[in-house]
Amino acid sequence: MAEALARHGVTLAPRASGRFERFDAPDKPKGNGNGWYRIHSPLAASLGIWHLDVNEVVTLHGASDPEAAAQARLEAMRGRECHDRERQQREVQAAEKARRWWAEARPADPAHPWLARKRLPPHALRQRGEMLLMPMYFEGDLVNLERIFPDGSKRTLSGGRVKGVASLIGELAGAERVLVAEGWSTAAALHEAMGAPVVVARNADNLAPVARRLRQRLAAEVGITLCGDDDRHLPAQGKANKGAVEARHAALAIGGDLLMPSFCECCDTCTDFADVRLCRRGGGHGE
Repeated sequence: MAEALARHGVTLAPRASGRFERFDAPDKPKGNGNGWYRIHSPLAASLGIWHLDVNEVVTLHGASDPEAAAQARLEAMRGRECHDRERQQREVQAAEKARRWWAEARPADPAHPWLARKRLPPHALRQRGEMLLMPMYFEGDLVNLERIFPDGSKRTLSGGRVKGVASLIGELAGAERVLVAEGWSTAAALHEAMGAPVVVARNADNLAPVARRLRQRLAAEVGITLCGDDDRHLPAQGKANKGAVEARHAALAIGGDLLMPSFCECCDTCTDFADVRLCRRGGGHGE
């Protein structure tokens, strides 16, 4: 079992408790508990990582035991179904909370500290206390909210759906071209500069799912441009430029165009279109 976990980047000493044991998926923040394993017998065990759709049965040692392997597969399937039910219940509760908060919220204050630093109008954002609220939709339904705090930190509602969700600045009706960007401030900066509607995917991983749904929804003659962040500091840390890579993949997936920010010659801190907008106005950048 330890070897099977290691193939997925997980290092731990598995316990033969006979129960489902949780572990952190290596590509998620600490404490995510998004992985599981269960040792069913000395011969068979199963493991999974929910968000990656990993679901495996492994033989521990000795001769193969078809009955034990079949039982492991059955219990793994039951575990996945239980997890899916729990996830769906959390998503329903978060969506109900999102709709309630959104209905109760007031239009965002243009003088909110974060908006003032970004030098951006609030567009359709709303405000609850000191939090700005960005609506997140899936198939036309409000399912979650991104909360933007005065210091620039951002959090969605706990348990709410995040995969495939999107927000919108501007109007899709009558548009000849639609832009897709990661964060709200980047989308707002692009809308201010170009006037086109901009769909907010919220993060790089969501660009392709959002772009695919948008391509299915829009008429064929409406162009779609993926506007990526340039995480150019990451290669120096031995990591991929995630913003650029995912934007390129999303553009290729739908046959769309790709637009990346151009930086000032001496600038080494800007990474997105919102940063560039501020930098060129002499306001520095950022969060």
